Amino acid sequence: MAENAAAAAAGLENHRIKSFKNKGRDVETMRRHRNEVTIELRKNKRDEHLLKKRNVPQEESLEDSDVDADFKANATSDNPVIQLSAVQAARKLLSSDRNPPIDDLIKSGILPILVKCLERDDNPSLQFEAAWALTNIASGTSAQTQAVVQSNAVPLFLRLLHSPHQNVCEQAVWALGNIIGDGPQCRDYVISLGVVKPLLSFINPSIPITFLRNVTWVIVNLCRNKDPPPPMETVQEILPALCVLIYHTDINILVDTVWALSYLTDGGNEQIQMVIDSGVVPFLVPLLSHQEVKVQTAALRAVGNIVTGTDEQTQVVLNCDVLSYFPNLLTHPKEKINKEAVWFLSNITAGNQQQVQAVIDAGLIPMIIHQLAKGDFGTQKEAAWAISNLTISGRKDQVEYLVQQNVIPPFCNLLSVKDSQVVQVVLDGLKNILIMAGDEASTIAEIIEECGGLEKIEALQQHENEDIYKLAFEIIDQYFSGDDVSMLKIEECMCCAVGLASTLSLLLSSSCHEHQLTGKSVFLLLFQELLLLYESLSGVSQCQEFSLATSR
Repeated sequence: MAENAAAAAAGLENHRIKSFKNKGRDVETMRRHRNEVTIELRKNKRDEHLLKKRNVPQEESLEDSDVDADFKANATSDNPVIQLSAVQAARKLLSSDRNPPIDDLIKSGILPILVKCLERDDNPSLQFEAAWALTNIASGTSAQTQAVVQSNAVPLFLRLLHSPHQNVCEQAVWALGNIIGDGPQCRDYVISLGVVKPLLSFINPSIPITFLRNVTWVIVNLCRNKDPPPPMETVQEILPALCVLIYHTDINILVDTVWALSYLTDGGNEQIQMVIDSGVVPFLVPLLSHQEVKVQTAALRAVGNIVTGTDEQTQVVLNCDVLSYFPNLLTHPKEKINKEAVWFLSNITAGNQQQVQAVIDAGLIPMIIHQLAKGDFGTQKEAAWAISNLTISGRKDQVEYLVQQNVIPPFCNLLSVKDSQVVQVVLDGLKNILIMAGDEASTIAEIIEECGGLEKIEALQQHENEDIYKLAFEIIDQYFSGDDVSMLKIEECMCCAVGLASTLSLLLSSSCHEHQLTGKSVFLLLFQELLLLYESLSGVSQCQEFSLATSR
């Protein structure tokens, strides 16, 4: 055991990550951890950034009506007034706030009629109403969206992007956004038909703000999903537009732009590099101090995704003075900002020793330790990763700095949580600290014992998780056994040994006769002394009391 610890300590300084024997704690696993966090965080934000949306006019009062028998006939009428009225009625039904009858309208057979109306260049009002109705059908379930796609509406919507009527163009953009938002299959289908170029052409100074918001929202949907991610050619087309939109003063457009970047940076190192090469990172980082929390959140996610890449990609973000924004993020009143800030820093402490030093030099370690001790559990979990990663990536002096900042007590407190992953991360970190301490390991062991950590580690030897109980046993075996028996225990053993020696001396002397001790009483006296010595050596408390019966 001692040889293994010495070998690990020798290897730490030059080959930290390779030489550690922590199961599942290599670079790839650490990155996988970050991806899991990203997925979790993304799920939490799903409701705030809708994949699909219906066009529901606020000012229009809708009359209750049903899909009657004349509905379909009127929608195919040769009379343009009757036809427009029927299609408009369908649109109004679909714009209802209360359970729009999407399935009823699909079953009525009106879908092909609405799609046919998209071809009517001679009647832009009819095109607009039909596009609006189809937009709201496509805002429904995946099956309802697929019904629109299977009716061959997508090529016609793409054609309408070139309409001379702006309201028709905008409604076509909205409909395509809902279809793209259904998932990667629909996204890639619409991309294959050539949506990107005409969509991006709408980004110009003359476009109304409401229209540009819709265009930006569709761009976000094009960037969504990483299984599979959007085609690389599409990413290359979109990035220059995002570099323009990131300067926009409209909050909705800015938020969507940054979310688009966060989705692109969540697609692997190749996409991360494309975002870096676009030159947008220096403009992304300052948004961490934006007054709008939703902008901060999106920016933090985007830069956090970038630092899940290589050390070189991480360094690009660090070179933008990103760490100077983190004191405010770590003390932000919003807990979700604290959590994502610590998650970001756990990515940095998983980097190289220079990047670890950057976190130390920025004065962020005490703030991470504060979150480790006082944050909510999600934030504490990220802080545990940040600390444990540092014990793997850092130099000896960097790990010593952790100890000097009193990291061990709050670190040990997490050994009693129910989350097995957190427990293992903490045990890994503690073992790494002990290994790195070398000759000073006994000092670290004393700190662990004094803060109640030893008791928790001992209990973990009974844990149901095999990796945890083995790791707990190794720590106890290497750092808390043998020569590490407490002086108190030694003193107890010495006292009992003296008592036993006195009894034996008594037996060998003539004083037995003088004290009129019988053979039975001498035996009981000797047995009691042996029992006390056993208790002291084994630490086992005996419940039964023995009384010494003497006869005179």
